[in-house]
Amino acid sequence: MPGASVTSKISRALVPDTMTKILLIEDNEMNRDMLSRRLSMRGFDVIVAIDGTSGAAAATTEHPDLILMDVSLPDMDGFEVTRLLRSQPGTASIPVIALTAHTMEIDRQRAVAAGCQDYDTKPVDLTRLLAKINAVLSPTR
Repeated sequence: MPGASVTSKISRALVPDTMTKILLIEDNEMNRDMLSRRLSMRGFDVIVAIDGTSGAAAATTEHPDLILMDVSLPDMDGFEVTRLLRSQPGTASIPVIALTAHTMEIDRQRAVAAGCQDYDTKPVDLTRLLAKINAVLSPTR
């Protein structure tokens, strides 16, 4: 079928060259479900954690290529989790992109000061987030 080859080319273009593992640390179930499904559909291997404690543990055991870190978590905030990960040799080099509904420049500065490579606002614009994911991962690909 002529249309099938076009479809398969488009599908392959959406899949990363290698199976990139993303750890999504997000306490809001709706945000977590929506973002993990959309990233999985793009070919990423997505692991989810619902709070900072389980996120830090997953970063240590799962060795993700990237962490998407909600800033407002119930047990310890995303800045604290990022600082904890930066202090441990096994997780210090994992890139982190902070995700938050806070849009002030001071929030971006706090994320960078905590050790995040980038920052994105909610609601998530998937095209913008994918560009940031690609930019953060480009040096390691």
